[in-house]
Amino acid sequence: MAELTKLEDKLGEVLGLAKAAREATGRVARLLDDDEMAGTLRAMGDEAAETARRCEAVAGGRTGRKTAIIEKARETTAEAKDMMATYLGEDPEGLDGLEFLSMAEAGEVCHVEVLGALARTAGDAEVLDLVAWALPIQERHLATVRESAVDLAADEDPEETA
Repeated sequence: MAELTKLEDKLGEVLGLAKAAREATGRVARLLDDDEMAGTLRAMGDEAAETARRCEAVAGGRTGRKTAIIEKARETTAEAKDMMATYLGEDPEGLDGLEFLSMAEAGEVCHVEVLGALARTAGDAEVLDLVAWALPIQERHLATVRESAVDLAADEDPEETA
């Protein structure tokens, strides 16, 4: 398998995180009693799928390296799913899910920003276009889950046993 540049390695990570986000948003949506928020999470999952599609398209233009980028993405997806399983445990509640998503979305924002920095240094216009499209979406996802977690926590009984 071809060796990846730092930029291609990060592209694989962004792709892998987008694929994991698709699953994570669906799982957390099922934990919520709030149909509107669950719908928002499903829409975020659709945007994650679109991010993955766009990353795959960019990877497809990397002659001789697409397979290695996709393999990096698979590794990253598996790691993210393992983290989700560990964090959520056996009997998660909606707030647990939103807290997990806040960490996952923050990680996605950071990965996209790092990909952008690498692309600027490399002068890679195709990746810069991907980042320009994805970063505002990731920032919105982070703000959405953070605000939703805080709102849900505000409705919790702080004296109730965990």
